Amino acid sequence: MHRILAIIERDLRRFRRSPLLVFASLVLPLTQLLVLGYAFGGKIKNLKVGIVDQDHGVPGVKLRELFGAIGANARTFETAEYTDPKQAITDLRDGRINAVLNIPPEFSRHVLARTAPQVALIEDNTDDFSASTLEASMTDLLGAFNGQDAQPRVPPQVTLAVVEVYPYIPYIQFLLAGSISLAIFITAMIGGGIIYIDDKARGLHEGYLVTPITKFELIMGFNLAGTVKGILAGIVLTVVGSLLAGIPNPLDPMRLARLLLVIIAASLAFISMMFMMMVRISDPLVPRAIFGVLNTLLFFPSGAIYPINAFPTWMKVIAIVDPFTYAVHAFKCLLLKNTGMVAIAGDLAFLLIFTVVMMSGATMLFRRTL
Repeated sequence: MHRILAIIERDLRRFRRSPLLVFASLVLPLTQLLVLGYAFGGKIKNLKVGIVDQDHGVPGVKLRELFGAIGANARTFETAEYTDPKQAITDLRDGRINAVLNIPPEFSRHVLARTAPQVALIEDNTDDFSASTLEASMTDLLGAFNGQDAQPRVPPQVTLAVVEVYPYIPYIQFLLAGSISLAIFITAMIGGGIIYIDDKARGLHEGYLVTPITKFELIMGFNLAGTVKGILAGIVLTVVGSLLAGIPNPLDPMRLARLLLVIIAASLAFISMMFMMMVRISDPLVPRAIFGVLNTLLFFPSGAIYPINAFPTWMKVIAIVDPFTYAVHAFKCLLLKNTGMVAIAGDLAFLLIFTVVMMSGATMLFRRTL
């Protein structure tokens, strides 16, 4: 045991003397959380919509007034009046406005006669996010406009009552679980795999190999040292990220205790996976070359930024064997739902079994050169 502790002490001392490694493993995932969280999670506002009223009747005026009122309050869009439909379409194509609401001639007559009145929303569909937002706003607006007529006290149609179990969750909170997992993975990649390969390339392992230390002790020492680094990175990202993202009661002791278990399990899984992959590699350029591929292959299919149910079958297969998937799911359960151990028991079990498999494989593949 003392030989394993000696390896851990030496590796942690070296990591402490490399502030850039600490910076990369902690600050970069936190930066990604802030940038992606606010870049993709905000509500689209201040879109520009041109209104072309070719009717000028009372219902058309009411529709325009309602459209302007919703735009002024929700600030999803701003309105601009046009008298020439061709000029409005030209401005739409040139990017000066995002859509054109066209109220056709005789719109008011069709409204009063109840003969299927229509208005047209001409949109720039090259930006699907803005187009979808405008379509949703227009649908709500027409619903409010149609609701001005007298309605029966008891509606004859089936209606849907939506009940949300949890309060509104901003995207930055949804992304936090993936950012914590990514911080642990970066620490595993830099503080585990790359340092291990660099030591091997410089011949530093020769000093270990001439001692009576066993393969298991050597691999265990490196894994535990890397796990300590991953735990530190995970704790920092969990606490700081929770405060920045606005997680309710982020410092609750019981929640932090459960989060610590997930951080430890994820750190063990990621570090053991890295050593399994790097145990036979000697070229120090290899881990640097595959870092981006590994990040893409493991992070994005995990459900960290988009639900797994939307993936094609081949990506779902990757998600099933990806340790990121289970770490992200466990972090989301604890951070977004504040669940108990039952909800994350399966994730912890997978991460621990994955660790045992990777550690066993790394021990069997490790080869003494002396």
